[in-house]
Amino acid sequence: MAVFCDGDFWHGRNLAERLARLAGGHNAPYWLSKISRNAERDRSHDEALRSSGWVVLRFWETDIKDDADGIALQIRKVVRKRAAQSTIP
Repeated sequence: MAVFCDGDFWHGRNLAERLARLAGGHNAPYWLSKISRNAERDRSHDEALRSSGWVVLRFWETDIKDDADGIALQIRKVVRKRAAQSTIP
């Protein structure tokens, strides 16, 4: 299992809204490219990991800050489910 804690800004939470705000800011071409590429790379990594049999969980930093116990519970549920399905002695 791969668990990612993604920063809202750097990984493009609410990507369309974020890009629209960045488009009007300082050094817009750089930031538009940077954040878009980060989000694209995240999707690519998820796909590659899943293709290799990994379970991928991604959580936004704000969600973790707002409800760390709930996020931990979600992770624990996946871990327990995977353990129950495991055939490894």
